[in-house]
Amino acid sequence: MTLRHFNIFLCVCDEGNMSAAAAKLHIAQPSVSQSIAELEGHYNVKLFERLGRKLFITTAGQELLTYARHIVNLSKEAESTMREIYNHGVIRVGASVTIGTCIFSDIVGAFRQDNPNVKFSAYVNNTRIIEEMLLSDLLDIGLVEGKIHSPGIICRPFMDDELVLVSSTSHPFAQKNKITSGELNTLEFIVREEGSGTRELFESVMTSIGVNWQMAGVYNNSEAIKNNVAAGLGVSVMSRIAVQRECEMNELAIIDIENVNFKRQFHIVYHKNKYISPILASFIKVCLAYHAFISQDQ
Repeated sequence: MTLRHFNIFLCVCDEGNMSAAAAKLHIAQPSVSQSIAELEGHYNVKLFERLGRKLFITTAGQELLTYARHIVNLSKEAESTMREIYNHGVIRVGASVTIGTCIFSDIVGAFRQDNPNVKFSAYVNNTRIIEEMLLSDLLDIGLVEGKIHSPGIICRPFMDDELVLVSSTSHPFAQKNKITSGELNTLEFIVREEGSGTRELFESVMTSIGVNWQMAGVYNNSEAIKNNVAAGLGVSVMSRIAVQRECEMNELAIIDIENVNFKRQFHIVYHKNKYISPILASFIKVCLAYHAFISQDQ
């Protein structure tokens, strides 16, 4: 049985006869009769008694009437709820730590200018965890700074980024214009945890230039790293945008390294089988436009 059958049945009950129901539903009267006959055949009961020109609902019809109204009302409620989600909805978005700390609020703010009713369920963790959550359908979309290793995840670059070597302003290297890669062997580094995109790029570049770096500490929080670097407990390699304010306030110093750079791209990531709803498509569009927006602003 279909919703059409139930809607026709309800209309016949409300109108009291099949001709009036057909007129109200803008369908032919035989179509109404056929639908009622199909209902009666399906349930093997009589729904109406036809006495002369009048139609009387049977006891079985009265029972079905209760269920039919409930089913049709539930269908309308489901449709209303689905339309609400379509028009407003919730985006489950994950961001890796640098993005979540530095630019996520700006992106959400830009998106909400045209989509004020959309809600966000946000989660910040390292790239590896965001990737695992996308594969488990715990997130709709992610914004990450690290490499995605699963072939099941689509990656779209949306912004360039650069890591820089930072130290306290009192560090001896802070007064130099540039250091050599060999001098990196003398430094103690405070680094992000395993699974972090920043950590992965840092280790990859250090290996490629043959530096056996020394560890001073491991933190999963950018603010903790900056505070410890500022206190002189080690140096770190971090996103330029993550340390911009501290460098402008002379709390941290950027140390240039001769012939060494830590360049990367931030990526929009989502499962290859994910349905990209209009809301998600709009969010992706804002992300792709974000780099151009901040470039104009600077």
